[in-house]
Amino acid sequence: MGHRKKSAPRRGSLAFRPRMRKGSLIPTLRSWPELLSEKPALLAFIGFKAGTIHTIITDDRKSSPNFGKPLFLASTVISCPPIQVIGFRAYRKTPYGLQAIKDVYTKKLPKELERKVRIKNQDDEALTFIEDHLSEVSTFRAIVLAFPKLAGLSQKKPFMMEIGVSGGIKDAFEYLKKLMGKEVRVSDVFKSGMYVDTIGVSKGKGFEGPVTRFGIKRKQHKSRKSVRAVGTLGPWKPASVMYTIARAGQRGFHQRTEYNKRILLVSNEKDNPITPKGGFPHFGLLKDDYLILKGSTVGIVKRPLVLRRAIRAKEFKVQETKIISISTRE
Repeated sequence: MGHRKKSAPRRGSLAFRPRMRKGSLIPTLRSWPELLSEKPALLAFIGFKAGTIHTIITDDRKSSPNFGKPLFLASTVISCPPIQVIGFRAYRKTPYGLQAIKDVYTKKLPKELERKVRIKNQDDEALTFIEDHLSEVSTFRAIVLAFPKLAGLSQKKPFMMEIGVSGGIKDAFEYLKKLMGKEVRVSDVFKSGMYVDTIGVSKGKGFEGPVTRFGIKRKQHKSRKSVRAVGTLGPWKPASVMYTIARAGQRGFHQRTEYNKRILLVSNEKDNPITPKGGFPHFGLLKDDYLILKGSTVGIVKRPLVLRRAIRAKEFKVQETKIISISTRE
């Protein structure tokens, strides 16, 4: 630490590098839980953050001192309109990672997809090609569309992404053939009491200095003219600025993942209305299906969130939560 007599921890985390803006609102998923013993099903769903709400549930954790007592929780409501499966992609394992073998798309593509990307309608030759090379396939990914307009948002362009599929190779192939062109609801993927990982893009804060971005200390007014700048950029040798030095730059609008978020309720607005009077602030009214998560989630209202089957929660058992009441006040 130079002339300092006391050591101190470094300012700013090195866990998230590079701190740059995410290219799109839909996050990129690089890993999926391997559930080969289960029936074939989609491993994720796309929702839109609607707002926060208060719920009172019965604590079912046997190791907790509050077991059997009511808990007052802050929860997040996520609007989950149906997603449409338009095709799937087959991958093979190589020494350099996964390599795409073939894509299969449904013959009747939605009109909104023309705004997103141009895809030629596939015929049965793609299916027969995958059937002939099924021994080379290591995994399948479903290609789905999420429509913001079904959630009451003004955006017309759908969000498109790949979603992993559980089960064996043959079972997943037959499952995806039947699922092409159909809609999938959130109740078909998740149940109350399950644990999920939320992946989304955080709130953007623009260009910030090193004090706000990394939390470094402000200098004394007698040291130099600059107060909110870093004290030193490094030693004489090496004659370069290392990446560990706190510098000004983009803050926010980063992709972040939160693990093991418990689902409190999966329902729809018709059977169980929870929309506050006047709607959720900056979002409006819930249209159809929704999902309530325990705690907070990343991102702002209306931002898309990817809900993935928990990849680190193998020891958690699916136990339906006992909800006492849900607050419908603003």
